[in-house]
Amino acid sequence: MSGLSQQTCEACRADAPKVSDEELAVLIREIPDWQPVVIDGVLQLKREFRFKNFKQAMAFSNRLADLAEEAGHHPGIFTEWGKVTVTWWSHSIGGLHRNDFIMAAKTDTLAETPA
Repeated sequence: MSGLSQQTCEACRADAPKVSDEELAVLIREIPDWQPVVIDGVLQLKREFRFKNFKQAMAFSNRLADLAEEAGHHPGIFTEWGKVTVTWWSHSIGGLHRNDFIMAAKTDTLAETPA
């Protein structure tokens, strides 16, 4: 379990700093299954989670939605048969903040936890 998953998101203002290249290199090691990707010009964290069927994928998506709502930080969630693609980024700063790495780690933990 990543130390990031034990941390709490903090409120992120529009003037909050994005993670630096050096911070990205360190933080991504704690969530090795996530990939930094640029989507529509915005650096994001992306991971696909596999499930046996649509029902399991949807249940995970709903649990993730609850986690996100509790944290006040919301990902992109794309649910399809047997797969959920999750992207984390901070909308307010148009890129990655430490919160995104925390939530990615929490998403990993959620995926490992039986429903």
